[in-house]
Amino acid sequence: MSKARPEVGLFVTCLVDLFRPGVGFAAVALLERAGCAVTVPRNQTCCGQPAYNGGDRANATAIAKQVVEAFEKFDYVVAPSGSCAGMIAKHYPQLFAGDPAMAARAGDLAGRTHELISFLVDIRGMDALDVKFDATATYHDACSGLRELGVKAQPRALLERIEGLRLVELPGAEMCCGVGGAFCVKYPDISNKMVANKTRDIAATGAELVLAGDLGCLMNIAGKLAREGSPVRVRHIAEVLAGMAGQPAIGEGRR
Repeated sequence: MSKARPEVGLFVTCLVDLFRPGVGFAAVALLERAGCAVTVPRNQTCCGQPAYNGGDRANATAIAKQVVEAFEKFDYVVAPSGSCAGMIAKHYPQLFAGDPAMAARAGDLAGRTHELISFLVDIRGMDALDVKFDATATYHDACSGLRELGVKAQPRALLERIEGLRLVELPGAEMCCGVGGAFCVKYPDISNKMVANKTRDIAATGAELVLAGDLGCLMNIAGKLAREGSPVRVRHIAEVLAGMAGQPAIGEGRR
């Protein structure tokens, strides 16, 4: 878009809305810092991914139509989640394969939909941060953001700009944490083994903080760390980048 101040519709996501609203506030702060005018549509709901992954195509399509109608007036749609952004950007057009008019609208929206950190770096060119955060951190690459949207270098580029933050690369950073939406419910033993591998790798880094860009992964990792009695804190990357990491860490209330 050629606008000096593009209009961004923030797709908050269900998990952020219900469990970690601070991530939404951090996303707004970052987008405004990047020169965007931000709106949070009040009529937004779920992206439809749970229904889609569960094979409920009818409800997934109905939800997707509602999202398209709520967000199509904006220059961009941005979500602090690779999972939800990937659903809109990669799967919405497929849902409307039998409806050419809606397929065109969904395809147009898909082309303007981005995960938060990739939007800040790739679209808005953010490369400087006036933020200080004294900690040793490691970063987990969430599956959808990495594999569907190519989010890998962008978060690291911004984290390296934070004064005082020491970033240690996570062994197996690209390995799934085991949450996988309903996967952790359908296959709990496999899921638990996967997240145990993840927390083992986190411990090996010596980091005191683990970051990621998808709250589902972070809640799963935080839960396992809490059950293991680990002191490692868990935060969404947006909270740190926005200088809003003062609230309790994710899962801290369960320790």
